[in-house]
Amino acid sequence: MPALKKTVMTVLSAALLSVCVVSPAGAADKDKTDDKQPKPTGPMSTVGGERLGEVGTQVALGPGAPVLPKGLSARSWIVADAESGEVLASHNAHWRLPPASTLKMLFADTVLPALQPKTLTHLVTQDELSGIGEGSSLVGVKENHLYTVHDLWLGVFLRSGNDAVHVLSEMYGGVPATVAAMQRHAEELQALDTKVVSPDGYDSPKQVSSAYDLTLIARSGMQKADFREYAATATAVFPGAQKKGKKRENFEIQNTNRLITGDIGVEPYKGIAGVKNGYTTHAGNTFTGIAERDGKVLLVTVMNPESEESHAVYKEAAGLLDWGFAASGKVTPVGELVPPKSAVAAKGSEAAAAGAAEADRKKHAATVAAAGAGGVWTALSVAGGLLVVLAAGVFLVNRRWPLPDLVRRLPRR
Repeated sequence: MPALKKTVMTVLSAALLSVCVVSPAGAADKDKTDDKQPKPTGPMSTVGGERLGEVGTQVALGPGAPVLPKGLSARSWIVADAESGEVLASHNAHWRLPPASTLKMLFADTVLPALQPKTLTHLVTQDELSGIGEGSSLVGVKENHLYTVHDLWLGVFLRSGNDAVHVLSEMYGGVPATVAAMQRHAEELQALDTKVVSPDGYDSPKQVSSAYDLTLIARSGMQKADFREYAATATAVFPGAQKKGKKRENFEIQNTNRLITGDIGVEPYKGIAGVKNGYTTHAGNTFTGIAERDGKVLLVTVMNPESEESHAVYKEAAGLLDWGFAASGKVTPVGELVPPKSAVAAKGSEAAAAGAAEADRKKHAATVAAAGAGGVWTALSVAGGLLVVLAAGVFLVNRRWPLPDLVRRLPRR
């Protein structure tokens, strides 16, 4: 072979080898897949961190960390530590998408504390059941029948009943008042991607939320004992028709969250403690879940999987939870779940009070030393004020993030 031809062949071979090394077939296939996935068309929020506003998957794997599950097809998802607030990984976390019935978490977190006690009864009217969207999920609330608040909340959480939502909304002050309160509460939680139009999550123009916001909302709700109970209930008995002269009928309802109850192709997830699933034609399948394993509590939200696999939203959520438990402590967080505005303000006030107390302590230090025993009481009073401030800080932390009793609930009435 002539020397020139040999040289050319050597160079071409080296070039082809370098292409194969730098761009393996798998990478090319992944790029084509990514190109087919819908993407946010505009800038996203950076609440919780700059990386959470970036398009695509955000994860920072450390030594020994497992790779993310294969086949994730959701338009948006997030995995976060429920207690520390660290976001372990995300994908288009702030993409504003239709939430479907996962918005009922915000409805419950807003309205549930006001409708107490749970034994409070209400006679349902025909007007209260009007305005429910066509094709809505229903639990079977009937006009001219009495229900307890407890019954209605079981209908909301287990069967995603829009009829129960509308009755509770009327008890709260009407649908418009409920929507306004939900919007205020979303803003208080810093769930700023969320626009509330209907209290039940039914498809409505401009009604949106995000994986990030739904996770914030779930975290807030799970700090309420009643919310935790309803979210984790697998089955319950719901009141049926009341016929004259006969005992009232009842029927069993089952939670539509398949990670709690299971279904064909889906096993109940070990350690699951809620929270809420949803589906509409416009939103696709949506899901927010919380689970505990070995003392670690994780939150996951999955929105609108593209996969045609049956129960894809639950399978992708379960895969992300498995990954999160295995990856905890082995990844660098890509963001955080921010605290409510009131908690931020309270923390700032406490910091200012602590600074003032420290200034007072220094101001009186010389006086205390000069005054002898009499000055001890001054010192103690200043120190006592500082301890009150510190105690308030501890209370704030414990009030914001507790998630006790995260256990699988037994069927209950």
